[in-house]
Amino acid sequence: MKIQPVKGTRDFYPAEMARRNWIIEGWRKASLRNGFEEYDGPMFEYLKMFQIKSGDEIVEQLFSFKDRGGRDLALRPEITPTLARMVNQRINSLPKPIKWFSVPRLFRAERPQRGRLREFFQWNIDIIGLDDILADAEVIFTTVDYLREVGLTHKDIRVKISSRKLLAAGLVNIGIAVNQLDSLYALLDKYSKIPRDTFEKELARQVGDTGTAGKIMEFMSVTAINEVPDAVGTSREIEKTMDELAGLYELLRRMGIEQYCELYPSIVRGLAYYTGVVFEVHEVAEGLRAIAGGGRFDNLLHDFGGPKMPATGMGMGDCVLEILLEERDLFEKQLPKAGLNYFIAYVNESYRDAAVELAMRLRLKHFSADFSYKAAKLGSQLKQASAQNAQKCIIIGDEYGDKQLLVKDMTSGAQERVDVDKFFAGLKRN
Repeated sequence: MKIQPVKGTRDFYPAEMARRNWIIEGWRKASLRNGFEEYDGPMFEYLKMFQIKSGDEIVEQLFSFKDRGGRDLALRPEITPTLARMVNQRINSLPKPIKWFSVPRLFRAERPQRGRLREFFQWNIDIIGLDDILADAEVIFTTVDYLREVGLTHKDIRVKISSRKLLAAGLVNIGIAVNQLDSLYALLDKYSKIPRDTFEKELARQVGDTGTAGKIMEFMSVTAINEVPDAVGTSREIEKTMDELAGLYELLRRMGIEQYCELYPSIVRGLAYYTGVVFEVHEVAEGLRAIAGGGRFDNLLHDFGGPKMPATGMGMGDCVLEILLEERDLFEKQLPKAGLNYFIAYVNESYRDAAVELAMRLRLKHFSADFSYKAAKLGSQLKQASAQNAQKCIIIGDEYGDKQLLVKDMTSGAQERVDVDKFFAGLKRN
């Protein structure tokens, strides 16, 4: 019986593994150059930790199980609760602000679809302990910094920015009761994900008034900060959040990424813990799910038993990103080709041990080196060297004696006889 991989998972053959490593290494480089430190946590946690943040309904969306002691555990569907737990454990000893990043492997028990799988990798960056819009700006900048690094321009992607504070103040100003906001957020999060007429009908049903529903629709279509009062009127809280967003945009302008960013009040983010600025990164053509998303979550540490502390962050999964990079042909243009520094070819079986010894000497000096396990014809070994993308091929055999090597440049075809001791003396350490 041929066993297939579990639906919603991936096998990483060498070519796919090279893509995965390239993406993750890019995430790490972007994080480090923007001042973030790496952390990680266990792949599974107590189930109740995820229930604290998302309620009992989260159980249906993750892989949960009991250990031998009967304790309810779950594979992590995200790492933010782990971050909150870890920070709370050492809250008094950690220097503030905390700037951490992680690249965890995550698991979600949901229906696989394009750009959404049951297991995936996700880049997370978070800034904790800084009650300043600068933290939000830096999270957005770091996100764009990576995407720009891999070749995506403002013509390819858009950072859609909103604010939970502005959304709440605007909705209250047009007559929505405060106790209705959470249920309404869940619907507004579907604004760009379901047909417009379906959304409008459901909105009218939920708010119970077509006039109010029309005002909400007008609010959702705002694309500039100065358009907000025309859509929902004004109040002290609306003016305060408009000033905050204006300050954010000024910082993004100074950071040189304003052309990537636009105001989108319809960006709500589905998770209830967001408290301020929220954002999502989308492909301009909007043919894919969100590439990344995040925002401010000032209450999360407190929800997990710690002090109330300002925090903001971002998560970017590898699935949608990989699809976009493939569609833009950015892997082909940028992915480093795997290859060897040296391939050792030998003319007959009697030189195999010498080839092995030479390869080991090169490896000990931190050069990549390989050889044929069998004494095939020299032409076949040269083809193997080419297939392994070797920079140079070293040929040993009767014609050159025990003390000489023939070094062939696989790009130019140039060949040079070199004394063995001279060859190793001239190597520059990798």
